[in-house]
Amino acid sequence: MTGISTATAAPSDDRTLVHLAVVLAGLLAIRVIMLALAGTNLMFDEAQYWAWSQEPAFGYFSKPPMIAWIIGAMTGLCGHGEFCVRLASPVLYTGTALFAYLAGKALYDARIGFWAAVVLATTPGASFSSGLISTDVPLLLFWTAALFAWARLLDTRSWGWTLALGAAIGLGLLSKYAMVYFYLCAAVYLVAAPEARWLLRDARGLALLALPALFLAPNVVWNLENGLATLSHTAANAKWGGSLFHPLKALEFFGGQFGVFGPILFGALLWIVARAPRHGSAGPERLLLAFSVPVIALVLTQAFLSRAHANWAAAAYPAAAILVTATLLNGGYRKLFRTSLALHLAFLVLISAGNVFAPRLAAAPWGAAFKRLVGWDEVGQAVRDKLQARAYGAVLTEDRVVTSQMLYYLRDVSTPLVAWRPFPAPRDHFELTRPFMPDTREPLLLVTLRPSVEYVTRHFERVEALATARVPAGRGSPRTVRFYVLDGYKSR
Repeated sequence: MTGISTATAAPSDDRTLVHLAVVLAGLLAIRVIMLALAGTNLMFDEAQYWAWSQEPAFGYFSKPPMIAWIIGAMTGLCGHGEFCVRLASPVLYTGTALFAYLAGKALYDARIGFWAAVVLATTPGASFSSGLISTDVPLLLFWTAALFAWARLLDTRSWGWTLALGAAIGLGLLSKYAMVYFYLCAAVYLVAAPEARWLLRDARGLALLALPALFLAPNVVWNLENGLATLSHTAANAKWGGSLFHPLKALEFFGGQFGVFGPILFGALLWIVARAPRHGSAGPERLLLAFSVPVIALVLTQAFLSRAHANWAAAAYPAAAILVTATLLNGGYRKLFRTSLALHLAFLVLISAGNVFAPRLAAAPWGAAFKRLVGWDEVGQAVRDKLQARAYGAVLTEDRVVTSQMLYYLRDVSTPLVAWRPFPAPRDHFELTRPFMPDTREPLLLVTLRPSVEYVTRHFERVEALATARVPAGRGSPRTVRFYVLDGYKSR
């Protein structure tokens, strides 16, 4: 035993788990119902992941394959509507909360585990993300499972927990490469906790490197066969090629964490971090700091050097949820804890209602956030109308947003869709897997949202501009869809 855990078994633990199951089942039911009532179209990323799921593989241009596998499994059971594409999200968040309970119980007790699970399930980030399907959803599931397994491994030195931890890390890496942060956090913890350094001299430590590598191996092979596409995209996404001094972007990312984790919870986390040098930290607190603060610090540095989206630090919050919950409840700050929970429940209601009434809200002065969630089904219908009026060899797109949305909203159309590739190296998955080729059957129906696509049309002998379609897409200008008939491709 390492002395990390302060947990003790109690007869009430089973009752606590039953109560948690009821709470999480209620949250899941609410989210599933709201998902069924949602008036939103798929976002670009969601449509892209759905398109990937129709072509099962061990890798895709910008992400590892787990998200596509999950969507493929769910739509295979449920169908291909927006509801089914997203349905795995609230289900997986329920699993994440259960692992948070197990980790909180392992490190403290069942009471802390219960409330940590509720906190993690109701953070603003979770309430927003559970209405969509994204790579963060499986990442957080496997990260939280790995956190639980790590705590149990350090307490038991069991080979069983070693294998469980290795599998969780491997599955996390197949979900999002950000799972590699787990090794950074583990290294920080081993520096701070000499009693855990036996892992560095033990076969179990080697297994924690080898087993995840085995899980990731098929994806590595896919990358090697496809020009290291995912790894290259991930590196390019960091955008370190220009100026490396962006304090305002770092400030924007830092401020965004109050929204992702919650204003009171993130403030409490900062307070815990600030007091740690003089207050000291040991046992569970030291472990949880090691598995939260380094992630935030790393992404904050990335934001300072280039840019970072608020969700890039999502992996920090399973550990942070347990840490803040234990600190507030055990430290006598129950009123502050209840206030935070009430705020998060209010946000859950607001975001759920927002998704249901998205088409109306998008037209409001403050509804810009909903604009990209509406109108794509109507764009698809406008394209379908053109295809019914005339026969085309293929639909041609020149932007991955339009490509992914049309693949989804024209999924019942037999006319093939191809992507224009202006450079030898592909810039997205569709340019990699379905590029326009000289032998593509003509005429082509070019669909674009750009006011000018001369860089495409100049490669064809005959170009005919068709009537545009203006699709309402929230407040401001409508989404203007332009159509061209292209024939007589001239080699570049």
